[in-house]
Amino acid sequence: MSAWVFAYRGGFVENRHALSLVLFGREGVLAYGGDPARVAYLRSSAKPFQALALFLSGAVERFGLSEEEVALATASHDGTEAHVTVVRGFLEKLGLGPEHLACGVHPPFSKEARKALEEKGLKPTPLHHNCSGKHAGMLAAALALGAPLEGYERPDHPVQRLNRKTLLDLAGTEPLLATDGCSVPTFALPLARAARAFYLLARPEEAPPSYREPLRRVAQAMRRHPHLVAGPGSLDTFLMERLPLLAKRGADGYYGLALPETPHGPLGVALKVEDGSTQAREVAVVALLRLLGLDPGETPWDRPVLRNHRGLEVGRLEAHLDLTWL
Repeated sequence: MSAWVFAYRGGFVENRHALSLVLFGREGVLAYGGDPARVAYLRSSAKPFQALALFLSGAVERFGLSEEEVALATASHDGTEAHVTVVRGFLEKLGLGPEHLACGVHPPFSKEARKALEEKGLKPTPLHHNCSGKHAGMLAAALALGAPLEGYERPDHPVQRLNRKTLLDLAGTEPLLATDGCSVPTFALPLARAARAFYLLARPEEAPPSYREPLRRVAQAMRRHPHLVAGPGSLDTFLMERLPLLAKRGADGYYGLALPETPHGPLGVALKVEDGSTQAREVAVVALLRLLGLDPGETPWDRPVLRNHRGLEVGRLEAHLDLTWL
């Protein structure tokens, strides 16, 4: 069936954002909207699974990594001082610095953090990149594996081979690879397979034995430190502060959810907005949670108002999720 986010201008639909999503439960695919076979890149929604390498390699024990540092390895963070401080400390434990990060540089997502840098006459560094925690985690895994640091971002590096095997084992199918925005491999999977991986993040006890404890500890780190996984005002952090779930945004309209408790049982969710709209993605995720009987309370993403440059209300966004239940 269909799944859309409509953008209304006045009383008419101006834009239609199509999306596909899959709900995966104990017995397999429970429901879907759009195309459940849609192959899409997880982008940053894969970070909780990439962070498993910290445990699978022994890096957590070797370097005495904290739960906060594990949480930041899953993050698409906003580049606030709190985030930068944790990444800097993470790298110091490894005997490394920002120059070792292959993620590149972009301004902080946080408007306040950008303004603070500008007022000090400073430029952003790799520490401000939203993926810097993930990259610190990959460097830690490389050291723990005895692998070279150089080229840790390349598909043939032992850390990236480990990450690919992890996705294969949890999703149940071989992921396709491309290069992500931060230069490491990103994984493409059918939504139903990606939702299976998120289901196992919600239910680690049902995963293959070697992944159970790593999944449990990554999930625990995210739940206990949601402010590090994204940041103030971000949907991921907002949802994890209000509901017993794990939420992970990805670029270009992707979103993953691990839902340990719903009226339909534990669920994994993978969602992709076809045109990559971030705004439509946030509206769809909140609408889906409400459809599943999970109430985050009042949010900025429930039928949000669209305004013009003068601040005048000109329209709204509204999700229409007509799911097929199996």
